[in-house]
Amino acid sequence: MSEWLSGKLFIYAIGFTAQIFFSARLLIQWIQSEQVKRVLNPELFWKFSLLASFLFFVYGWLRDDFAIMLGQTLTYFIYIRNMQLQGSWERLHGVLRLFLWIFPALIVIYSYNNNQIDINRLFRNEDIPFGLLIWGSFGQVIFTFRFVYQWIYSESRKESSLPMGFWILSFVGSLMILSYAIYRKDPVLFLGQSFGFIVYSRNIFLGINEKKNDAK
Repeated sequence: MSEWLSGKLFIYAIGFTAQIFFSARLLIQWIQSEQVKRVLNPELFWKFSLLASFLFFVYGWLRDDFAIMLGQTLTYFIYIRNMQLQGSWERLHGVLRLFLWIFPALIVIYSYNNNQIDINRLFRNEDIPFGLLIWGSFGQVIFTFRFVYQWIYSESRKESSLPMGFWILSFVGSLMILSYAIYRKDPVLFLGQSFGFIVYSRNIFLGINEKKNDAK
């Protein structure tokens, strides 16, 4: 059992499960948006985002992949904030909310136990050339900045929204991460971004049509 838990099968299972939830959030948002022909922002989008981010952070840590961990660290709390703005965060049990708040800190504490500085593993992973690590990290920064932009936009309006800039940044960041996934030979990243790329493109198209209709 312990050998299976430490094997690639278990690690990939976590990664694919995270991508299923990432894809499910986009599928739900896409279907609901297509029904009304405009971009919507459903509660399940943020609930699935937080759950997927939780799992994907663990996946990146198990894979010693700094680029993945960086992206999830930056967006994790933005997902929580959007749930707060929509009122769904308060409906979670208090113990669960506390655990979700401190989870990233627990990972950091565990990573540095026994005087083992795991950050060296992240930056000196022989399977990831340094140039590729920089490219992947930059792609994650762009991909993550979409949520920073979305957060600022939502805070200014005091409601959770998914503006056009969010989808454009998603499109660009997804292209970079797809190329990173190909060189990294990471099927989890590749499959997840391939589906997302289609949804990002479609939401940009819906957003453009929505603006045209509003201008009429």
